[in-house]
Amino acid sequence: MVFNPLAASLDAGTAALEALTDATRKGQVLPERLGEMATVDVGQTPAEVVYEENKLELLHYEPRTAEQYDTPMLVVWSLINRPYILDLQPDRSVVRRLLEGGHDIYMIRWNEPSRLDQHLGMADYVDRYIANCVDAVRERSGAEAVNLVGYCIGGALTAMYAARNPEKVNTLGQIAGTLCFEGDGGVLELWGADAYFDPESVVDVSGNVPADLLAGMFEMMDPVRNTVSKYVTLYERLDDADFVANFARMERWLDEGVGVAGTTYVEFMETVYQDDRLRRNELELDGRPVDVGNIDMPVLQIVGEYDDLVPPEASVPFNHVVGSDETEIIEFPTGHIGISVSSSAHEAYWPRVAEWFAQYSGERGTPVATGQDDAGQS
Repeated sequence: MVFNPLAASLDAGTAALEALTDATRKGQVLPERLGEMATVDVGQTPAEVVYEENKLELLHYEPRTAEQYDTPMLVVWSLINRPYILDLQPDRSVVRRLLEGGHDIYMIRWNEPSRLDQHLGMADYVDRYIANCVDAVRERSGAEAVNLVGYCIGGALTAMYAARNPEKVNTLGQIAGTLCFEGDGGVLELWGADAYFDPESVVDVSGNVPADLLAGMFEMMDPVRNTVSKYVTLYERLDDADFVANFARMERWLDEGVGVAGTTYVEFMETVYQDDRLRRNELELDGRPVDVGNIDMPVLQIVGEYDDLVPPEASVPFNHVVGSDETEIIEFPTGHIGISVSSSAHEAYWPRVAEWFAQYSGERGTPVATGQDDAGQS
């Protein structure tokens, strides 16, 4: 094909004009979009704080069905970030999908630890905080046991609690649970290996692990996408109000991190990540064994096929070491955060999760709250 300089020049001019027109249009909508991004709403499902202890708040969500299952569900959030990723927006809310499935939902919101909390260890979270919240839910609902669900690090903590208190746990659910680290636990396991990393050195400086440090670690897992590519995509889609709003919600969640109590961080990194003691059934809390063989209730693993933060290999093998003979895996075709917020997850997978818990949750009736609320609206 013969090169035509005139045609090439006209094509280049047309492309430049189109780019200029597009940039002008985006410049016109930019102030409006920035305003929308600054005021975006998250966590819109109504809830009230029904129990408080130290920094934690126990939320109870308003039902979305006339009748709910007899067995309430307690979601134990990870110690990192805010739990509203599970209630990001109405059409991408794990909380709403479970409520719509007839479940009575409670969730622990940990909040930021203070310097005074730096000596809190895993035993404090498992044997005190989670234990007290489970008992608060049992008292309010009149149920003998709860459906206990843990997210990420909260998954490991709930597994420890279930091993210690199987009579109070009806089912155990794990959402990307950090449970097994025998070499296939993803890039964070590699970074956290004792050959490269000393968790004590992190807390020696500040007592607790700052949220900014944790955010920086996660950002460096994919630095190009997290620092450049996503903003290019935002610019290209400024005309899409729904995309911009969703982007803003995700950015707000990423920016509003929560630090981790120093002692808990060190204990978790050394015993669960580096030594794999939970999976090996060698973990102790305050000198007492955590026997995962006691986990004899039905267990559900919810994992993301493309999760590079907590890959399925860090969760699924746990089903082989617990005492339960009723275990199941629901694998979402998403990454780590996509488990909670992808449209496909909410259309096809979270209804399945709600149905799985329903089969073990008794009859549907109006829940009985026998305890007294300790606070008002959240």
